[in-house]
Parts: sequence; structure tokens; C-alpha cells
Amino acid sequence: MKLNWAELLVVNNPMRVFEQRLEIGWMKRHSQLSAGGSILEIGCGRGAGATIIREEFSPAFLCASDLDPMMMKRALGYTRGRNRENISFCAADGLNLPIKARAFDAVFGFGVLHHIPDWQGALSEIGRVLKPGGIYFLEELYPTLYQNFITKHILLHPEGNRFDAFDLQKALESTGFSVRASFEVKFAGILAVLEKSK
Repeated sequence: MKLNWAELLVVNNPMRVFEQRLEIGWMKRHSQLSAGGSILEIGCGRGAGATIIREEFSPAFLCASDLDPMMMKRALGYTRGRNRENISFCAADGLNLPIKARAFDAVFGFGVLHHIPDWQGALSEIGRVLKPGGIYFLEELYPTLYQNFITKHILLHPEGNRFDAFDLQKALESTGFSVRASFEVKFAGILAVLEKSK
């Protein structure tokens, strides 16, 4: 699902970049991902996260994908010069990634799943493209934050098949992910570092 005007304002501001720097720093401290690997970011938006991922994790290859071609255009503009080294951009649907199985050492998703009506299918697709033992870096929001009385009239999200902490944990386990580290704000959202079973 593409973002509406209100969410574009939320994700394309300097505070979001600062927030992603903090989150990626936390993720790095709680993982042992080696430099030189292959990384996929789903829902890269304007490319700020991809730039920080490249700086922090030094992958040999980073594929930044987004469903919205307009965001791909913004990402190309945001990641100029050295910021674009080792980054490739791909317009892709998180439910049908044009990527072979077991291609990546890590996948990043910043607030992507709650935008996908079939978020369980997207989790399966993430598991498919990860190598055994690969890491899934997750940032997600719960419906109490984005479907409350005020935000449901401003922000655009699927209405049905939403997940809370319990639903997400159950789906992650059934998809073959185990939690290495997590930080949860009850009723708001979660940061997690997950490992795909071998």
C-alpha cells in the first residue's frame, strides 16, 4: 500500500532520519552481522535508511526496494555520490519480490508490514529471500498507534487483518524466525532483531 500525503510528511522529515539512526544503532549493537554481506531493505522510501544501513553495516551489496516508483525516484535523488556506493534500487512488491530464494544475509523493514494487507505473506517472502541463519531487522507499529480515533482519519492503512504484539510474535515463529533481541513499547510498536532458522 502506497503512503498518503500525511505519511509522506511523517517519513520524509529530518526527525525520521534521526530516529532511524538511533534504531539502526540499536540493531547493530544487538546483531553480529558481518561486513561485506548482502542486504535487502523493503520499503526504503526516500533512501535515508539505506544510506544509514550502508554506513553502519558496510555490505558488499544493498538492494533498496519500494512499491512506489515515486519513492524510488526520491531515493535516487537522496543517495548521490558516495552515498550510493553498493546500493541498487528496485521497485518491488513485498508480497512478490523479484529475488531468488536465500539471496540475502539480512533484510531490513522499517514500518512496512503494517502497510501490507497480507502481512503474513510478506513475512513468508522475507523468510524466502533470507539465507538460513540470516537476520531480519524489524521496526513495526501496532494498530493502537495508527488506527486510533485521530490517526485513522489522517493516515491510510489497511483496515482488516491487523496485528498486535501477540499476532506478530506468533506469525514470526510460524515463519521460522527466532528473536535475538527486542525492544517493545506496549500498544505502540516494536524493534527486533530476528534470526531465520537454519
